[in-house]
Amino acid sequence: MDFFPELERIVVDKGTCLCVGLDPYFTREERASLGDAECLSRALEANKRIIAATSPYAACYKPNAAFYEAFGAEGHSLLEKTIAAIPEWIPFIYDAKRGDIESTGKAYADAIFGGLGANAVTLNPYMGREIVEPFLAYEGRGLFLLCKTSNPGAGAFQGLDSGTGKLYETVARTCVSWSERIGLVVAGNDPSALACVRAAAPYAWFLAPGIGAQGGRAEDAITAGARKDGRGVLVVAARSVAGASDPAAAAASLRDQMAAIARKITAIGPRNFQGFTASVAKQVAGPNTELKDRFVAGLLSTGCFRLGEFVLKSGKKSPFYIDLRRLISDPAVLGAAAEAYSSLASGIGFDRLAGIPAAGLPLATAAGIRLAVPMIWPRMPVKEHGTGNRIEGACVAGEKVLLLDDLITTGASKLEAVEILRGESLVVEDLVVLIERGKQGRRDMEAAGIRLHAFLHVRELFDSCERQGLIDRTRREELERFVDSE
Repeated sequence: MDFFPELERIVVDKGTCLCVGLDPYFTREERASLGDAECLSRALEANKRIIAATSPYAACYKPNAAFYEAFGAEGHSLLEKTIAAIPEWIPFIYDAKRGDIESTGKAYADAIFGGLGANAVTLNPYMGREIVEPFLAYEGRGLFLLCKTSNPGAGAFQGLDSGTGKLYETVARTCVSWSERIGLVVAGNDPSALACVRAAAPYAWFLAPGIGAQGGRAEDAITAGARKDGRGVLVVAARSVAGASDPAAAAASLRDQMAAIARKITAIGPRNFQGFTASVAKQVAGPNTELKDRFVAGLLSTGCFRLGEFVLKSGKKSPFYIDLRRLISDPAVLGAAAEAYSSLASGIGFDRLAGIPAAGLPLATAAGIRLAVPMIWPRMPVKEHGTGNRIEGACVAGEKVLLLDDLITTGASKLEAVEILRGESLVVEDLVVLIERGKQGRRDMEAAGIRLHAFLHVRELFDSCERQGLIDRTRREELERFVDSE
């Protein structure tokens, strides 16, 4: 199989740019409780089920090395059995992120292309061109080099000014000059970066992670990153497909969303393509650093974010405390919050805002005024006297509602609001918050079919504090370790 030509054929014939991740993860506690043998058995069963369900909709598959290496030799056996379950006409990308030179690089290439028989691999180009040469020695194999990654801290290095743009733009131009068999890993949750990298590498294939659990949307990634023919972006979906109650339906839905955007791109013609992608990328791009820093400064000045030692409701001690109800005490900071919500909402179609009581109500009011859209709110608990309204404010069944709250840790209160709104025949598909703390909230929203859009992850809040000299690196790392332990 000649990877990139075959990929082009599959994308055209099947009408899909979907890359399905095969990432079986078990926590240490689960491994201790179940035992490795049971975990491995469940992982293989799950992988086979996902492959069988999604093969009509997948352009390729992507097993991540870490999840298999964690089990040692038995994990390697699991990987081989998983690869054997992939239909031979569907390629797979081994997500290894390797990168070394000389004999070490050759050994990596022999293991991945010679041993596993991978059709393509992800590599880290930090050491330069020498790292790709052992892999290019295998004819017909594809390489995806890390360019702009999807994690919150990616900008620390990748966003540096290289003199000719951002560092990741320089990486893109340089790497694709090495071979036509090189693609790029570009964050699917960063449309502005996708558009910039597409300008730097007009013909390269992109592997775009960050969809679903990391906040990215498939349609945004295709819109911002596609080539003029509507192709060129492999959208990676792992948890959003594997964790769905119906993986086949989830994969089919993603395929259809991407196909619709691709048709729109090809319909407008090459002449208008650049303006179209730049315009939409601007609409869906995340908020800029200046606004984030301004907002964080406001959180500190109003006491909404404080460092120290605090006892949480759970009884656990925390080195920081967030209370966004205090935003209303400063009109300028409240205005910055409204601006933040506006930036999140700009790429979402909706008829009304719905603020979640109580902290979300003044914030939704401020955002509604800035966006010039009407607002409603669900009664929580439901009103038992007077009119007995479940929803305050005018609305019509079938309207699409954008749910709004201050922050998210878990999905409990959000799900209560969703139940009330959907109970009144309103459509709820998206939630916007100022701050995301931890991972559970996003999982809860995904399970309910809600896309979460967060202005800041709490880690970015720490990064902003460090940039402004409010904390040092050691303090930031302490805060991050606490968040990781929650």
